[in-house]
Amino acid sequence: MPQKGQQLDLTSDAKPQAADSSRVGSRFLGIHFVCCDVYSRVYANREQTAYVGHCPRCAKRIQLQIGSGGTDSRFFEVQ
Repeated sequence: MPQKGQQLDLTSDAKPQAADSSRVGSRFLGIHFVCCDVYSRVYANREQTAYVGHCPRCAKRIQLQIGSGGTDSRFFEVQ
């Protein structure tokens, strides 16, 4: 018999859960806000139609549309 604390038994009768659809916000773009020389992540909205965010210092709002003719780039600079 193993000593106490030397054996780990991980069993469960629970069914695996489907991917959580509320985690759609994990898609993001890296944005360099030139206005305040800061970097921030901008996340996709719930509808997955645009990336929406703002400068963390001056609150300048940006919105980048998601479309079929887009780009594979993940980092952008905003004036």
